[in-house]
Amino acid sequence: MTDQRSLTRRNALRATVAAAGIGSVAGCMTYGGTDDDSSDDGDNSYSVTMEPVGTVEFNEVPETWVANNGSWADMGIALGVEPPEGVWLPSRYHTQYYDDIPDVSVDIEEITRLSDDGVDPEKFIELDGDVHVIDPNFLMNRFKSWEQSDIDDIEETVAPFFGNSIFSTGYEWHEDYRYLSLYEAFGKLAEVFQRVDRYEAFVDLHDEFQSSVEEIVPPESERPAVATMWAGGNEPDAFSPYLISEGTSFKQWRDLGVRDALAETDVQDFHSTRGQVDYETLLEIDPDVLLFRGHEGQTQEEFQNTIVAYMEDHNVASELTAIQNNDVYRGGPLYQGPITNLVVTERAARQVYDVDAELFDPQRVADIVAGDL
Repeated sequence: MTDQRSLTRRNALRATVAAAGIGSVAGCMTYGGTDDDSSDDGDNSYSVTMEPVGTVEFNEVPETWVANNGSWADMGIALGVEPPEGVWLPSRYHTQYYDDIPDVSVDIEEITRLSDDGVDPEKFIELDGDVHVIDPNFLMNRFKSWEQSDIDDIEETVAPFFGNSIFSTGYEWHEDYRYLSLYEAFGKLAEVFQRVDRYEAFVDLHDEFQSSVEEIVPPESERPAVATMWAGGNEPDAFSPYLISEGTSFKQWRDLGVRDALAETDVQDFHSTRGQVDYETLLEIDPDVLLFRGHEGQTQEEFQNTIVAYMEDHNVASELTAIQNNDVYRGGPLYQGPITNLVVTERAARQVYDVDAELFDPQRVADIVAGDL
């Protein structure tokens, strides 16, 4: 039961959406406001504009929130706010990456799982967040049970939606509104939480980081052809293929300039086809490097002792160049924010380019999170 104090705060935080309507598909959307970062309406109120939700007005800075996934959750941690009350799948919010950052940690056990054979709208009511950092189109297109009326009810009785599905560019329903880059989305969330100073500090750090990355990337002719796939287990018989796209989940591989072995074939991305590739198809492509998703919860040793060991003993997989050269790695998370991206990009540089140098200062990350700018 929501107490009177919560109701009072909810009335203060209730947003007005300037868009004419979110719509059940992206093509039905119209947007209000401009694409300005934010606008100050006087007193403590302010507004932030982002597709597909349009312009959302806040009368106070949100204190609690719900996030779609680890990308947005990590952005919030980078801004120094409390972790979200809930995320889509906590198991895919890999908080172990914070082990590399001093004084930054998140207890994943304290975060509610939203998805459980679908998403019950009642969970949003129970969590009672001040803002839902979730693309409403993701809910309505991934789950047939979700309709525009569900979105409207939650916005009216709980809090607004403010999100854009940025981790993959493979969703057809996202074609009618713009994807954002990691740092574009990060900047929008910084405006929501009114912590633009931390965002700007991360931008400076990221610029320095990008310069360091560019220095270690070899000429194009010396870069490996990689295949990124979801193995789904430790003894896989087939794999879900992921083509390197503009989505945020591939940022480290784009920045490192690797070649996409799957993009040079007629293999289609899993997001658009839900298809798979078997060992025979993989052997025909024979990438220099194999990158497997779905294993970020494992240590490097655990990864080597399970899926890699299994493939080394497999009669077909053992013929792959990557297996023979021991170039099989964890491919990084589906969801990454600004902190995660620094950590996994440095790890990826070690994997494919044997780089031992530190590419960013973990203490500087911790300082920004703490507000020591």
